[in-house]
Amino acid sequence: MEPIQNATVYIVDDDASVREALAWLLRSRRLPSESFDSAEAFDERISGAFQVTSPSCALLDVRMGGMSGLAMFEKLIACGLLPTLPVIFLTGHADVPTAVDAVKRGAFDFCEKPFSDNALVDRIEQALTQSAAALAQRSEHTGLRARLDGLTERERDVMRLVVEGLPNKLVADQLDISVRTVEVHRARVFDKMSVKSAVELANLLRNL
Repeated sequence: MEPIQNATVYIVDDDASVREALAWLLRSRRLPSESFDSAEAFDERISGAFQVTSPSCALLDVRMGGMSGLAMFEKLIACGLLPTLPVIFLTGHADVPTAVDAVKRGAFDFCEKPFSDNALVDRIEQALTQSAAALAQRSEHTGLRARLDGLTERERDVMRLVVEGLPNKLVADQLDISVRTVEVHRARVFDKMSVKSAVELANLLRNL
């Protein structure tokens, strides 16, 4: 698999040997990483106005001194960073049930220590692919909102009735305007929303 462009893997583990081994493994696969020796250090990195802007994922050790990986996971959820920042838990055998529960709550996966290098990197690459897809969806959603914001109030009125399936004559009757005026507004709506039909417009609005 070709390396995902501009990707970052965040390694959060209080064991220096684990951090170094993971960073080396990722470098061997041409995957950049940032390492943190505690959840608190990682929390500081993503505090404030932090946003995921390129494919990323986090490797969180479940048990660490201070804030646990699970507590960090809860903060990521609260900050709305999932699914653009998928989380893979690194667990010992005793932590597996806890990690499974976290997966049910939105974590991408867990890898039990000692883990297979190939299996772990495969899951990291899959998590980065998911992150890229989530970022693309977020960008599309933001663009759609911007296009909607560019509509006038009358164009919104026409769009609402067009999406409901009303023909131009009924739209004109409901809004007490001429059919020609409806046609003009309809054409402008289609142009601003970059669609060619009412069906395409309705499908687009379902993504909101």
